[in-house]
Amino acid sequence: MAVGEARPGYELWRPNREKADSLTTRFIAVLLLVVSAVLMLIVTIGGWDVLVGGSTYGFISIGIILIYLGLAIMTWRWSRGALSLTLALSVLLGIFCAVGAPSWFARDKAYFAEASLPSDLIGLLVLLLIPVQIALLIACAIGFRQEWHVEEERPIGSGSSGDGGNKVETGSLAGAS
Repeated sequence: MAVGEARPGYELWRPNREKADSLTTRFIAVLLLVVSAVLMLIVTIGGWDVLVGGSTYGFISIGIILIYLGLAIMTWRWSRGALSLTLALSVLLGIFCAVGAPSWFARDKAYFAEASLPSDLIGLLVLLLIPVQIALLIACAIGFRQEWHVEEERPIGSGSSGDGGNKVETGSLAGAS
């Protein structure tokens, strides 16, 4: 029998995806991915004119934004593999932000060209990305430990209770010891 297929008369069920903590973790991870993408987009557009390396780094930043949005979609669709990639990218982006943030605050001298947004605001947004990436890292680590990929077989039509379709009526003594 192939992986991901159930025996005849049975269906695959992923019990860990129905738990409240799994649903909450998935929502938080997706929300943090979208917030990160929005903050990166504001920083990229606001500082496009003064990015070191010209528009090349702007296009790289847009690529990272698109990757984050793709990971948000994959996480929303319960892809456990997206969590490990998100975890790695959040560490990388957090390091980039920690290294790059001070340079935005150093642009208050008279001889620097001004960006579309004030440099102090861009620096603040870059600093804000650091705790967002730490929260994203924690959410993905928690989601990875929740084992969203675990599959169980259950008879078709047994509902979401996972008890194999053995319904006990309320008030009956069936199963009492």
